[in-house]
Amino acid sequence: MADIKARDQRRNYFINKDFQSRFIIQFCLLVVFSGVLTIIILYFWGKASTTVAIVNSQVMVRPTGDFLFPVLVQTGLIVMVIVGLATIVVTLLFSHKIAGPLYHFRSVIQGLKEGDFSRDVHIRDYDQLQDLAVEMNAMIVAVRQQINLTKASIATFKNKEGNVFDKDIQVIASNIGFFKT
Repeated sequence: MADIKARDQRRNYFINKDFQSRFIIQFCLLVVFSGVLTIIILYFWGKASTTVAIVNSQVMVRPTGDFLFPVLVQTGLIVMVIVGLATIVVTLLFSHKIAGPLYHFRSVIQGLKEGDFSRDVHIRDYDQLQDLAVEMNAMIVAVRQQINLTKASIATFKNKEGNVFDKDIQVIASNIGFFKT
């Protein structure tokens, strides 16, 4: 059990740096945009009312937004930094659950292009794209079965002494006919 957990342990969180960086930056920009928008909305809502304050022994009457603006900016920046850091961590972990399986898919597909149908797609239970992995494995199994049937037919064909029968050719043609090109 410990070996399985150690094998499934993440070693590198940046699998596809370009994809994951863009993913993180987009969410961080969303955090910054929402923070700035919040500050602007509160500022303009505060402009609709007035506030009386005593500053340096002087009574001042100004729009509430003008009094609140420095506090809004400070609070907004602090919240944006905290939420931004949390967003970076969460999006990095989530993007890894997508980028890791995509990396593995790419690796298996490269093997398929080179004629290696011995590998299946194995991704962690908590990673994304589980349905795609199941479908791809079903495809690999189907192709692998057709290849094995064709190999068996060819082996039978090679071992025959004498004439080749139309039936033998039809079996091989049927196996090859599975592939649509």
